[in-house]
Amino acid sequence: MSIIELKITLNYIHPTVTRILKVPLNIRLDRLHLIIQAAMGWHNCHLYEFMAANIGWGVPDPDFGSDTLPADKTTLQDVMEDTGIKTLNYIYDFGDGWDHQIKLGEITSLVPGELYPKLIALSGKCPPEDVGGPPGYENFLEAIADPKHPEHEDIMEWYGSDFDPNTPDTDELKLEVLQLAKKWNPRKSKK
Repeated sequence: MSIIELKITLNYIHPTVTRILKVPLNIRLDRLHLIIQAAMGWHNCHLYEFMAANIGWGVPDPDFGSDTLPADKTTLQDVMEDTGIKTLNYIYDFGDGWDHQIKLGEITSLVPGELYPKLIALSGKCPPEDVGGPPGYENFLEAIADPKHPEHEDIMEWYGSDFDPNTPDTDELKLEVLQLAKKWNPRKSKK
């Protein structure tokens, strides 16, 4: 099995939020979605779509007749072979419009004994869900940092705690990705 390194950057926000993952090259896109959710710290409560070469993969909506192809029937390797891309986008929450750039990195062999997917590096804390996309997040950061901001009290009540955009919940996020790896790792049969 081949492993690919992915560098995922959440676009249009500051400070930068980046995750570096190693995943199987043949990972289905619906599972890659779950890996990104775990690595970023999202809650998987909105729709998503992967985009490359003007093609979209996600959960097709039969009521709206979209051209979205099914993510559960397509692998990352299929996308790479069919489109020749080196970068793709992952859009999460069509209302807030969180746009992630995924740079496809080095392809290596599986390391025996390692579990994949694996979160190997990260920076920046993911914005809270339903904060209003990049403009709402900018307002959130201003309000939470300034006790004199007119929305400070309301935002503190809504969010419920302090927020440091530079400090991701590293251990928690690595554990979330590890739990997916354990769930998807083929179990060895007992003799």
